[in-house]
Amino acid sequence: MKNKTLKIEKVDHIDCDRCHKSADCCRFGAWIDLEEAKKIILAGIKGDFFHLEQDHEFPSGFKVGTSIEDEQCVFQDPDGLCRVHKVDYALKPVTCKEFPYENGKIAPIADVLCVMHRAKLQKDKKGKKK
Repeated sequence: MKNKTLKIEKVDHIDCDRCHKSADCCRFGAWIDLEEAKKIILAGIKGDFFHLEQDHEFPSGFKVGTSIEDEQCVFQDPDGLCRVHKVDYALKPVTCKEFPYENGKIAPIADVLCVMHRAKLQKDKKGKKK
């Protein structure tokens, strides 16, 4: 599997460590590369994958979802933390590690799922009104 590393501009940097609602970004699950899903399964981490689809944007050419429709990610524990992350951060899918970014830019869904990005948008909006 190719390991894509996205270049993220420092101007848009979001510090997830400062987020007090870290489980919000996992509310709807994620699309991850099929090869990453296989590694998670081999590690024995409890959870399922859904909706296998061909997608050339992913290194293997296939993606799978970590939730059904608009449900929360199946790897999100009741404490709001990621079960994959708890077992081995190296197994955490690239999509999840890089959120709220997608292809080097803020993801279109970030304004809904990312508390830190939403706060920045509100702050910028207030600054423009002055």
